[in-house]
Amino acid sequence: MLSVVPSLALLLTLSACREDFTACESDMVGCHEVDGGRYLSVAPEDADGPMPALVYFHGYSSSASAQVRKSWVEDDLQARGWLSVFPDGMDNTWSHDGSPSDERDEIAFLDAVMADVAERWEVSAFHGSGFSQGASMAWYAACYRGDAFTAFFPASGSFWEPLPESCAGGPVHLRHTHGTSDGTFPLEGRGIGLSYRQGDTYDGMAFWREQNGCGETPDREEVEGEVTCGIWDTCEAGRELRFCLHDGGHSSADDWMTQNLDWVEGL
Repeated sequence: MLSVVPSLALLLTLSACREDFTACESDMVGCHEVDGGRYLSVAPEDADGPMPALVYFHGYSSSASAQVRKSWVEDDLQARGWLSVFPDGMDNTWSHDGSPSDERDEIAFLDAVMADVAERWEVSAFHGSGFSQGASMAWYAACYRGDAFTAFFPASGSFWEPLPESCAGGPVHLRHTHGTSDGTFPLEGRGIGLSYRQGDTYDGMAFWREQNGCGETPDREEVEGEVTCGIWDTCEAGRELRFCLHDGGHSSADDWMTQNLDWVEGL
């Protein structure tokens, strides 16, 4: 994916965040402490009235501060008037179900982040996304807090084993993107050490089809740039699923965020 060199002001802001997260505030990036952790925010330059918010979970070994450098923050989210929210994992990882880490109750942390965001800004709707292990977090957010979000669009990560038996937060709108050559989080899942296992994404999508009351086979298919999406849009719950595959590895496809936002805004 394309990247941009961060501006000096952004670098100085990120440096301040690392040194004193609670004191860091600027016109570009906000740094916020809540119960259980912290998050970064990037608001539209001309925010006026209600706006959609994206809660984006970073991947394993990454951080919230690394996400504000992504080109799609400015090119897609800010350009469309979206608020960007980047929760920070503890020790650069997440303690979701099945994870080797158990440092924090991530759903309680998510609740604290969303409550703080709602106090600071007028949010019209929350959406969830993430990459790799952050995508897994988005799947668990959909499972446990799906009714607080409008839609989810994760990439390259899904449930870990054992998969949930049910989800109080479902049904949900979900567009999942994955590379068929992904070796870091394979579509079929893989073991992590001796005790943990990334889940099978095909099984995970079957779980969401059941939650949404969808048929086994897609209602139709669409080619969107690099990805081919199986689409379930006649589900009993009135929620849409998209399972979008590309030929690449552990990466999101080109124009991934643009495609996601186009999809959400068309629901």
